[in-house]
Amino acid sequence: MAEAKTSPSRNPGAAGYSMPAEWEPHKATWLAWPHNPTDWPDKLDTIRWVYGEMVRKITAGERVRLLVSSKSEAKLAARYLTRAGTGVSKVDFIVHPTNRGWTRDSGPLHVRRARGARRQLAIVHFHFNAWAKYVDWKKDRKVPETAAKFLRRKLFHAECGGRRFVLEGGGIEVNGRGTLLTTEECYLHPTVQVRNPGLGRKQYDETFKKYLGVTNVQWLASGPAGDDTHGHIDDICRFVNPTTLVLIREDNRRDPNYKPLAENWERVQDLRLEDGSKPEVVPLPMPAPLTFDGERLPASYANFYISNAAVLVPTFNDPNDRVALGILGELFKDRPVIGIHAVDLVLGFGALHCLTQQEPA
Repeated sequence: MAEAKTSPSRNPGAAGYSMPAEWEPHKATWLAWPHNPTDWPDKLDTIRWVYGEMVRKITAGERVRLLVSSKSEAKLAARYLTRAGTGVSKVDFIVHPTNRGWTRDSGPLHVRRARGARRQLAIVHFHFNAWAKYVDWKKDRKVPETAAKFLRRKLFHAECGGRRFVLEGGGIEVNGRGTLLTTEECYLHPTVQVRNPGLGRKQYDETFKKYLGVTNVQWLASGPAGDDTHGHIDDICRFVNPTTLVLIREDNRRDPNYKPLAENWERVQDLRLEDGSKPEVVPLPMPAPLTFDGERLPASYANFYISNAAVLVPTFNDPNDRVALGILGELFKDRPVIGIHAVDLVLGFGALHCLTQQEPA
């Protein structure tokens, strides 16, 4: 595997790079084979079959880069995928041991720039630290380095004030035209899961612009109850095209989610896109509360993944499954919207978007 070209302190934004929107064409989707039993207690085998369904849907339109801990795990994964009707002709097995499988947050986050008729891709290393919550993250942190070597791409190391800057892919949402969304709960809380101690809104805004090439940063308030990441935007609010958002809403006033999600609806009225215009905002419902061992799980229809061949939406055996699929089906006219059973998946405090990371074409 070739060495990646690293750029520890250069500014990809100034060099013309920016992060594409998720609905733009992909070359591949990155995943990590599930192996950590603490993420899905007593459900690990079930989760592997969910992966089989995900990979089957994704490889209908692009490759999958699957991180595995060893060649023997690659053989194990291949058996599951083959039995699930997926096959492995469009799967690259990349040996890189991981702590967990949440590739949205630890995987290779790509930026792109145009050079004449060509487009160049690079990867930004955002120094994953397990959401400033867990101690086992050192293997996951190295995933961008492995990806840059595998793809022979430039690797930018994100910094702010001379220190490594920590960010997760699930903590940001972009429309590919210059606007980025995030939440105060995730990155500005003074005491809980503090990723970058001492940094405020101004420093975050500047660093987003430097490393992701955005021009307009907008902040919502907080996320749903049970969110292990403490407020990732991908459980709350998502772009479905450059000018349209879906935003989750809880209508039950007795639910703990009602108040924080209502605050996001108040804030979104003042949200502006990069050109100063107001986006269209479409409400997404919430499923009824899901719990495990007395703990609330972050079940959200906003945690969908936009692949080339389909939009994959988590479903929860809930009457609102049909409502959410219908709303998203009306918004995505260029590809089918498909539900993936996620009741077991969300036991790991994440769903489809949390597990995936796109590699732009």
